[in-house]
Amino acid sequence: MIVSEIKLFEFLVNELKLPESKAKQYVSEIKAAEEKLQAEVREGISRKFEEIKGMLSTKSDISDVRLEMEKMRTEMKETKAELIKWMFIFWIGTVGVLSGIMFAMLNAYLK
Repeated sequence: MIVSEIKLFEFLVNELKLPESKAKQYVSEIKAAEEKLQAEVREGISRKFEEIKGMLSTKSDISDVRLEMEKMRTEMKETKAELIKWMFIFWIGTVGVLSGIMFAMLNAYLK
């Protein structure tokens, strides 16, 4: 018996005036109920941990995310360069068309 069981046994015998056999029976029943409750709590905690464990990230998950982010950055850089290239092409085209219009208007005005 541990200290708390001994104290409970002594309380049942001395204070409540129960026979020793009955007191031992009560102490053993309380001990069994406590052990059962502790087992249920442990089982519940381990079950909850298993549920949460599936949601946690691992180092490999994080490295996969970093690789994906690096791929996205590379794609964004390529897209940005492509966009700037096409912007210059359209600007040159616009300048050419406006120069042509201005030349035609000046030519018509000066005649």
